[in-house]
Amino acid sequence: MKYLVAATLLVIIAGASATVAAQPCESLASLMLPNATITLARTVDARAFGAPTVADGATRALAAAQTRIALPAFCRVTATLKPSSDSDIKIELWMPAANWNGKFQAVGNGAFTGTIAYGAMMTALSRGYATSSTDTGHIGGSASFALGHPEKVIDFGWRAVHEMTVTSKKIIATFYDAGPKFSYWNGCSAGGRQGMKEAQLFPADFDGIIAGAPGLDWTSRAAQAVRVAQALQQDEAARLSSAEAQLVHAAVLKACDSLDGVKDGVLDDPTQCKFDPGVLQCKGAKDASCLTSAQVSTVRMLYSAKLNPKTKREITGLEPGSELGWTDMGWSASAQATGLDQFRFIVFADPQWNIDKFNFETDIVRAEETDKNTIIALDPKLKPFIDRGGKLIQYHGWSDPQISPGNSTQYYARVLEALGGVSNVQTSYRLFMAPGMAHCGGGDGPNAFDMVSTLEQWVEQHKAPDQIVAGHLTNGTVDRTRPLCPYPLVAKYKGTGSTDEAANFICKMP
Repeated sequence: MKYLVAATLLVIIAGASATVAAQPCESLASLMLPNATITLARTVDARAFGAPTVADGATRALAAAQTRIALPAFCRVTATLKPSSDSDIKIELWMPAANWNGKFQAVGNGAFTGTIAYGAMMTALSRGYATSSTDTGHIGGSASFALGHPEKVIDFGWRAVHEMTVTSKKIIATFYDAGPKFSYWNGCSAGGRQGMKEAQLFPADFDGIIAGAPGLDWTSRAAQAVRVAQALQQDEAARLSSAEAQLVHAAVLKACDSLDGVKDGVLDDPTQCKFDPGVLQCKGAKDASCLTSAQVSTVRMLYSAKLNPKTKREITGLEPGSELGWTDMGWSASAQATGLDQFRFIVFADPQWNIDKFNFETDIVRAEETDKNTIIALDPKLKPFIDRGGKLIQYHGWSDPQISPGNSTQYYARVLEALGGVSNVQTSYRLFMAPGMAHCGGGDGPNAFDMVSTLEQWVEQHKAPDQIVAGHLTNGTVDRTRPLCPYPLVAKYKGTGSTDEAANFICKMP
């Protein structure tokens, strides 16, 4: 099953060309561009890139990435962009000194994070791409930047990515004396939202977009996370420990694992699981084998959907199978923190606002009206992107405990409705739901895949992805493969052969 890694290496090698720079990297320091100031233009020798010091966990992630990836020599350009009087957008652009593949790949961010995504840039550069990233116009992981700075909210919502993309392409064209043949976006979570926003607002920016677990309904996800946290803050006895969440997960698998014909610890389509957490309610005294009535109510709350009382749009809960990612306050810690920041700094502009003040019925409406389509990425009108030949791969883990997978399936359905059905959409836009996968990766299901190669084949060779082979790794070794299918298709076992081999499954309707 090691063919997944081998195939990736072959693609990287085959994609390389002899393209080299047309001028010295350092000469770019004097390049004049609209609303942009280049602050650094320097050649970095092979294996010589050093991790900049940052104030959060990105430092550790970057150090780990450097040990895995031997970077080639590249031209490193940093710039500050000021499309508004209050903008202060930092970007980095890396361009291979030799063997550029002729393509550009921009990479996304996470949550409210205001840092350059160095790890993702390293991966793109190692594949021969010119690559760029932005801090979205602020520093740090909080939304406190938004207080009194509406232009910075716009920068975070969409403008930083667009301005970075336009500026990067101009610098690339100057450095190589030729612009990129193909331009790609690759991001997950907030990065997935950024990619979807690009497809919706700037259909000419990218030829292909990878949008993983996108925070499309940004304000509604914030409201759900805060709603649950408020309930559990008010009633500590209703919280679930890690062991109790595992108890629920085991009960879910017992009830629904075999519905897809294969008992493998993964739900192929959790929307078909009609699990009732009431079966776990204690009949007598509380012990490790059961839940209290309050805890059963918490499980139901985590699964439950709510309606926006004004728009009547359903705001989905988490799906059965996501339990291993729950915390004692419900949704993931990142979802809670992002949700609190959304209401504290953007919706109410009050640093003292707290969860006790939250009212779902009124505050969810205020949150969406405050956003004014700045961060939310729910516009289904993708026709301009599709008409110019753009390709969009959206993926989402069914066991995501941070952004409800229902965000993705609902948006896909709205796009089909807006554009007249699947025949008008599938030539450019496909959604892949990953059974058992958590947020952007991890989980018990197959969660390792090469979306970049898949998108390249679709854009450059017009080979649409009818399935994407994903692997599950244990201690670094692939122990299971399974095809991810274009939604709403699911992988069905053919009836013979190992259920750990993708070749023994076929994509078909549930």
